[in-house]
Amino acid sequence: MSTTLAAVDTLTAAQLDQLCVNTIRTLSIDAVQQAKSGHPGTPMALAPLVYTIWNRVMRFDPQNPIWPNRDRFVLSNGHASMLLWSTLHLTGVQAVNAEYEAVGKPSVTLDDIRRFRQLDSRAPGHPEYHWVSGVETTTGPLGQGIATSVGMAIAEKWLARHYNRPGFEIFDYNIYSACGDGCLMEGIASEAASLAGHLGLDNLCWIYDNNHITIEGNTRIAFTEDVAARFLAYGWNVLRVGDANDLERIEQALEVFRKTKGRPTFIVLDSHIGYGSPNKQDTAAAHGEPLGDEECRLVKRAYGWPEDAKFLVPDGVYEHFQSGIGKRGAEARRNWTKLFESYRSQYPDLAVEIELMQRRELPTGWDRNLPAFPADPKGIAGRDASGKTLNVLAQNIPWFLGGSADLGPSNKTTLTYPGAGDFQADTPEGKNLHYGIREHSMAAIVNGMALSKLRPFGASFFIFSDYARPAIRLASLMELPSLLIFTHDAMGDGEDGPTHQPVEHLISLRAIPGLITIRPGDANEVVEAYRFVIQLRHQPAVMALSRQPLPTLDRNKYAPASGLSQGAYVLGDAPGGNPEVIIIATGSEVSLAVEAHEKLLAEGIRSRVVSMPSWEIFEQQSQAYQDSVLPPSVNARVAVEQASTLGWERYVGRSGRVIGMKTFGASAPLKELQRKYGFEPDQVVAAAKQQLGK
Repeated sequence: MSTTLAAVDTLTAAQLDQLCVNTIRTLSIDAVQQAKSGHPGTPMALAPLVYTIWNRVMRFDPQNPIWPNRDRFVLSNGHASMLLWSTLHLTGVQAVNAEYEAVGKPSVTLDDIRRFRQLDSRAPGHPEYHWVSGVETTTGPLGQGIATSVGMAIAEKWLARHYNRPGFEIFDYNIYSACGDGCLMEGIASEAASLAGHLGLDNLCWIYDNNHITIEGNTRIAFTEDVAARFLAYGWNVLRVGDANDLERIEQALEVFRKTKGRPTFIVLDSHIGYGSPNKQDTAAAHGEPLGDEECRLVKRAYGWPEDAKFLVPDGVYEHFQSGIGKRGAEARRNWTKLFESYRSQYPDLAVEIELMQRRELPTGWDRNLPAFPADPKGIAGRDASGKTLNVLAQNIPWFLGGSADLGPSNKTTLTYPGAGDFQADTPEGKNLHYGIREHSMAAIVNGMALSKLRPFGASFFIFSDYARPAIRLASLMELPSLLIFTHDAMGDGEDGPTHQPVEHLISLRAIPGLITIRPGDANEVVEAYRFVIQLRHQPAVMALSRQPLPTLDRNKYAPASGLSQGAYVLGDAPGGNPEVIIIATGSEVSLAVEAHEKLLAEGIRSRVVSMPSWEIFEQQSQAYQDSVLPPSVNARVAVEQASTLGWERYVGRSGRVIGMKTFGASAPLKELQRKYGFEPDQVVAAAKQQLGK
């Protein structure tokens, strides 16, 4: 038996609200059913929440989804992506391209929703930032969204303190994030929530979908903690809404959030997964699989919906969203635009900075006064050269900031110039962030700041890139210019032993599509590495820097360090440029390779030494350039790197020699480790001769 919807002009305001909520629900149900894949239960439960946030509360203009002062909404439980696709469609959010230009078409069409989870649909299985306008961050790996939202909240606080002036509240937006049991069980959530509470981020609101269901069943099998008490302990303001269908109570709680100062807000929202499903409500079956055709009809009957209708958007729904978020958002943006024009006339330099930042462009003179290091056989550690460079860049680029996971003094990432300051609750203008020993959330927070158009960095020991890797991967997936600086890149901290000596980390990061990994060979390569990565607009980068001093090469004798911008370059060559053997090295092994190269030349062996700080940058060069560095006719090749040998065969060939690590390291002074594992000039020379059959 089918149901007929009432004419829109006969509906009360409450009935129209409910019609919109049920439209979100049924679009989600139909999309999952048609795809035969997806998660219908959470959209069915949280449609009232998302409707309230978007149509009643958020300051967001669908016509300009990248307006700088918009409120942000993050769907951390990204498996419920149909919530977002339904909402972006119904609110009429417009698409924006990679150059931040409106393209004159909707971000998500009804046809995209019909093709949910299909190739090239703008309604993929999880929210994807660079693919769909209106998505503030890619989510899906649970906990990442809420952790990233902390970076967004930090960014707003920094922007507001740095750019707002009396009468000019240029930045005063809020961040709303929906999350579920899975997000809160992930360790990254605890890390991020702890820091957010410490920093008193009162522009941040997490709404917890408390439905007691995960894939394996009721949460009582694994998750019985007092979540509210946990967030009180973090220093959050904790509220509870006992009925996820109560729009007025939801709106009231969000109003309390906006009035709360000095603390982030955590709203516990009691809900029923698969709400309205006669046979699957409150069960794991509603979580990760379609309802089934018959259950879809029963659910629609419960909603008072035409049972056989699919992808129905009733009359009045689009108009209701237009009169809600459409009207409110457009007015808010118009007012902000007028305010910004007045701001520009009074503070033209600051206005230019804001505009450059929004386009991910750099200020004039951003690379002035970068250090140049004289030749020095004793040299300087990569981390020390990095610290000097960071302090110049942070003064040249006002929105360049960051910090370390409690290792600033060791990473040399502390900004020490006068006025740099520390970012704390009462000093949000500070440019030194203290992430605490929270590497995973640090990387997600860096992403959140990058999404807010700052140029942020995070730092730790290279071995702990393992803890940050999931968020680094997402930075690459989102095409963000996030920067992670890792020191202690190999065996330079010898006595700490194998727990602190990275082996497989370089190749594991090189395996991430789109990520730029750079291991500079001396202080001047460090400077050039920064010169390269700071100009990236849509790619993240990782630095792997030495703890110990590395000889600073004489660039009058050897090629200039600017060759780093091509990923690999001929550092030293045989007379006449006709080598018979090529030695390739990265990082601390470059100076080792240079020593071996000189020994070979002294013996009359035509050697070439190639510094290859970045595989990824090298692979971007023309084939002609690559062949000029590594001539295909020269098969005698040796690669030297204090890391896993995996992957080097692409450069040395199957018959080439790789001096690297095939085991974990050991606890011993550096020189003993170098001797044990073959990282000595004579061993490189012997390998080169072996390649030549000598």
